[in-house]
Amino acid sequence: MTLSLTVSDEVRTLAPGFTHLAVEAHGLVNGPSTDASSALLDDAAHRLGVRLDGRAPHEDPHLAAWREIYTAFGSKPSRTRNSAEALAKRALSEAGLPRINVLVDVYNAISVAHLIPVGGEDIDRIKGGMRLVRATGHEDFVTVAGGEEVVEHPDAGEVVWRDDAGVTCRRWNWRQGPRTRLTEATTSGIFLLESMAPMPVAEVEAAAAELAELLEKFSPGARITVRSPAS
Repeated sequence: MTLSLTVSDEVRTLAPGFTHLAVEAHGLVNGPSTDASSALLDDAAHRLGVRLDGRAPHEDPHLAAWREIYTAFGSKPSRTRNSAEALAKRALSEAGLPRINVLVDVYNAISVAHLIPVGGEDIDRIKGGMRLVRATGHEDFVTVAGGEEVVEHPDAGEVVWRDDAGVTCRRWNWRQGPRTRLTEATTSGIFLLESMAPMPVAEVEAAAAELAELLEKFSPGARITVRSPAS
């Protein structure tokens, strides 16, 4: 069954230039990072350097637009960066991009190469549909701190992804909770590519198509569908 994805009217009012595409995949095979998935990340870092041409990530017009939206819902974008900017900074640092597992490496590579926030969620761990909403401040966000599971609550008005059990990602795409993250046991995933104007929708579509191709490469035979916001 196709996972339900909705965006609230409050979020659309806050960010009329927002759009997203979803790549839904079943029959995935995950595992520890490989030489091939690591090479993808190295190539993405190279593509990023060419794209930025000496600029800092936040100077890119797309990431600058994300900073404006973060400020609009009360977050400080220099402290809580959107996921694409945070990854880009790591890609340009001496430490480089982290190697997590094959599926995470794949979607992180797409995020860095295209400067688009991309998230991956394990469909089998999602309760009900996923909704992008402005938080009331009472929702539960289960995370880990100091090796212990803790429950946080988003700020009132903060933009969050949530399902029926609680928040799955805080501050739009800043911090994903461990409950729905992609693990080496994941076989079904939903990958969200999120953009703001002025990024052309065609570029988001190209990134989604590249992600779908890579998922097929690393999980031959997987059933993959690219979904528009209306599908």
